[in-house]
Amino acid sequence: MHKKGLLGQLIQSFCCLPGVGPKTAQRMVFQLLQRDRNSAKALAETLLQAIKEIGYCQQCRTLTEYSLCEICADKSRDDSTICIVESPADAWIVDQATAFKGHYFVLHGRLSPLDGIGPDELGLNILEQRLASGNIKELILATNSTVEGEATAYFIGELAAKHHVQASRIAHGVPMGGELEFTDSSTLLHAFNGRRNLDTNVA
Repeated sequence: MHKKGLLGQLIQSFCCLPGVGPKTAQRMVFQLLQRDRNSAKALAETLLQAIKEIGYCQQCRTLTEYSLCEICADKSRDDSTICIVESPADAWIVDQATAFKGHYFVLHGRLSPLDGIGPDELGLNILEQRLASGNIKELILATNSTVEGEATAYFIGELAAKHHVQASRIAHGVPMGGELEFTDSSTLLHAFNGRRNLDTNVA
């Protein structure tokens, strides 16, 4: 197919989405342009608005158009328990798949010194301020079961121990190397309910 011109650029733009290759991108573009231009226009307008207005929650760092996200603003939730996740998508899936009624903290990544990602890049200074407040009783570490995810969980566990806060790790069910976003709900629920305490010698 001739890839130059606006049509080719549009197809290429759709390829930036995870799991979308050239063939899938072509089908999406032709569907929108041939049969559903109203939806295409609504999609474009909503995307532009989202890019302009959506930022990070001041408390948990998830994506929201408000200073506080809906979860952080919900007074009925337990603010003494925080679930630590790597991405806003992980917070979304945990909240949908489990009965967790606490709060979240989104790292937007994991510790990776070789890539220049340290504690400051993950917002751990903000998390430590919350730990130092004395209002937090437990951190549930739900980082992914990768080498970097485990190292991040251990680092945060030590941070929690420094402030005499109990830290637990989601347990079996999520496979090593697996990511929360691609884990089915029943497996995630089992792992979440089976979380274990980290051995960080909390006094």
